[in-house]
Amino acid sequence: MAPKHPPRAGRGDRDLEVNPIFTREPLTVPRYRLPAGEMEPSTAYQLVHDELMLDGNARLNLATFVSTWAEPEARLLMAECADKNMIDKDEYPRTAELELRCVHMLARLWNAEDPRRAVGCSTTGSSEASMLGGLALKRRWRERRRTAGEPADRPNLVMGVNVQICWEKFANYFEVEPRYVPMEGDRHHLGAREAVELCDENTIGVVAVLGSTFDGSYEPVADIAAALDDLQARTGLDVPIHVDGASGAMIAPFLDPDLLWDFRLPRVASINTSGHKYGLVMPGVGWALWRDEDALPDDLVFHVNYLGGDMPTFALNFSRPGAQVVAQYYNFLRLGFDGYRRVQQGCRDVATRLAAEIGRLGPYELLTGGDELPVFVFRVRGDAAGFTVYDVSAGLRELGWLVPAYSFPENRTDLDVLRVVVRNGLGHDLADLFMDGLHRVTSRLRSHEHAPRDPREDGGFAHGAEPKKVRARQV
Repeated sequence: MAPKHPPRAGRGDRDLEVNPIFTREPLTVPRYRLPAGEMEPSTAYQLVHDELMLDGNARLNLATFVSTWAEPEARLLMAECADKNMIDKDEYPRTAELELRCVHMLARLWNAEDPRRAVGCSTTGSSEASMLGGLALKRRWRERRRTAGEPADRPNLVMGVNVQICWEKFANYFEVEPRYVPMEGDRHHLGAREAVELCDENTIGVVAVLGSTFDGSYEPVADIAAALDDLQARTGLDVPIHVDGASGAMIAPFLDPDLLWDFRLPRVASINTSGHKYGLVMPGVGWALWRDEDALPDDLVFHVNYLGGDMPTFALNFSRPGAQVVAQYYNFLRLGFDGYRRVQQGCRDVATRLAAEIGRLGPYELLTGGDELPVFVFRVRGDAAGFTVYDVSAGLRELGWLVPAYSFPENRTDLDVLRVVVRNGLGHDLADLFMDGLHRVTSRLRSHEHAPRDPREDGGFAHGAEPKKVRARQV
């Protein structure tokens, strides 16, 4: 006679732990301390997933410069490389090779005199890359001063007040005096004459921005370089340029090839860009390049061997994800020069079209038109009383569109603007929907009596267009 119950395999009489499906979710889950015990993976996922539904829709975020769309193949490669640490070059030699290839591709794209001698690395973003560029400027200046027997304790850096907030951080963290050139009249970024007037023997460099976060405009890098050439001829002061090309360094090579801003100008010592902006990669990856070995001081390069082999490193971060570097190489391989040109031209076409249509609406006035970066800003006309840019931003947010409203910095704090950033993935169809939404918001604001929104109550994030704490010497 067969046994009533077959013998159990495994560990004796141990019962299976089965979570009842209808009572598996805890009654309370702490938000600001670790739970006392475990929960099912699916339960934890659902809790996090449900809360994240309250985030804005990234594709409708016209505030950020960061890529919000990628091809499925790029996402797949990133998922396959999610566990790779960029610093482990001995363990992941092919990932390290792809990083090196990207550096050489960028060196050629930015017209390095000898791309094989150009030095560069990936970073977590353009903020880290900018700080590396600033550190190299400071160390080179300090070495020159010490060699000449001069004091090297009061470095300064010249830049427009429109620079991204990372440059204020750099000056603060690395004890460099920031010398901001304020905006004046219709000049909303750094000018050549104004930059030179702030330079002296303690100036480590001038930061020129190729694509201001405030209005999308290019700063005149070639004019600044020429003015600094003239300064050296008159005074002997040799002041290098760092180009903050967070966005524009991945736009100008494809759409403005005759524009002189890169390593074709001998005074340009270093360039940074964001791979996760118009490099078309999901966040976060940036790139820092120097024209040659001489532009990157040796004392900024560290060598480690505990990961296997001799590994030089000169990024601020140590462990970094390799997935985004792989995605950058995928994009370079997938699109090539002509593919990038078509994508960036498509963005510019959408931006200039949107800007033109908004300019034809009665209450708005354009400050830029999206013909440099595919970014433009506009304001409410002075005679369109009754509502402000902050009201427009709040109304668009109700429809799902995130468009930042903010004021310009010194000396144009009188300018309150809205900014639209057009990225890959915002095509003409979505642009039509945005214009429909703007028409609806504008009509509603015009037809209703209401108290204008106080900008101090606006909780939006301006993505780099925050006012600087200008404590430094100005023009």
